[in-house]
Formats: sequence, C-alpha cells, structure tokens
Amino acid sequence: MGAIAGQEILPAQNWEAVKKQGDAAVHQWIDKEMARKAAVVVLIGSETASRKFVKYEIRKAWDTRKPLLGIRIHGLLDSNQRPSTAGTNPFSLFGFSDSTKTFADFVPVFTPSGQDSKQVYASIEANLDSWIAKGYKRP
Repeated sequence: MGAIAGQEILPAQNWEAVKKQGDAAVHQWIDKEMARKAAVVVLIGSETASRKFVKYEIRKAWDTRKPLLGIRIHGLLDSNQRPSTAGTNPFSLFGFSDSTKTFADFVPVFTPSGQDSKQVYASIEANLDSWIAKGYKRP
C-alpha cells in the first residue's frame, strides 16, 4: 500500500509471475519476505478472509511468533476507483483444538478514521507505527 516508508512494493506482474510457479513457490516467496520483517500487517478488505495466501501468511506469522495485527481498509478506493467495503476478520477463522477462542481474541484489528479514501489512507499512514507496536506477539 506504500504507507510504510522504505518498503519494497511488488508490482502486480511480478506477483503474477510468482503465482504462475505454483503454491509452493508462493509459500517460499512469502517465507523469504516474512523472514526480513519485524511484524506482519494484514490489510483487511472485503475478500481478505477468503484468500488462501493471506491464510498462509497468518498461520506462518503465528507459528513463527511474528507480531501480528490487522488494519481494516474499507473506504480506500479499489481497482475500479470505488470505495472498498468491509470484510470479515480473517483472524476469526483460526481456532485452537483445546479452546473456543480464535486468533481474533488475541490479534488486534485497527479501523482507520476518515470519510473518504484520502482521509482513510492518511489515518493509516499517521497511525501505522503505533498500531504495529501493539501487534500481538505469541509468548
């Protein structure tokens, strides 16, 4: 999304090239990228919870004890220049065999303020560092 200064942005064509190599290649790419990151931020939109690679990233972050958090991105403009809609909390899809709790009971999800896409983006940019500092890290 570009709000994190100095972060490399993967162009869409590069992402498609990785995806064409299959799930194992995507998992390897995610593993490599995640190893270099201090925290994992899941941008939660209308389809996030249904995306298999997002699910992989969440599980990987949890298993490797990376700080984990979500940021809702509804209100930002989508690829059709329409405000995106809210989505399901993807952390609620991960449970425990010995409990009724889910990752959502531990991982914070932040909702930026703003009435339009520019204000929502500005809220994310202004709060990102403090939200990352509040990410959940497994003991």
